[in-house]
Amino acid sequence: MNILARGLPDTSLTVALASGGREFYGWGADRHMQADLYDALNQNTRATGHWQKKAPDIAPYPRPTPKTAPAERPKTKTVAELYRGFN
Repeated sequence: MNILARGLPDTSLTVALASGGREFYGWGADRHMQADLYDALNQNTRATGHWQKKAPDIAPYPRPTPKTAPAERPKTKTVAELYRGFN
């Protein structure tokens, strides 16, 4: 099963549950790079703009956050733990 799970796309629910929870579902490398690009463009716009008074505060792109701190998360999850996450 481990070999099959490694072949799953990074946007799959199984990979999301192994990464920290359902909030990571659909967040593959491409979406993370797009969010980083969005933030970089906004920071560039804010830094190089000619503002009359004050530069506007541009909120960063919302990203999923794990429910627990990274140090507290287990490094690996068993198949049974992943299955419990589906239910």
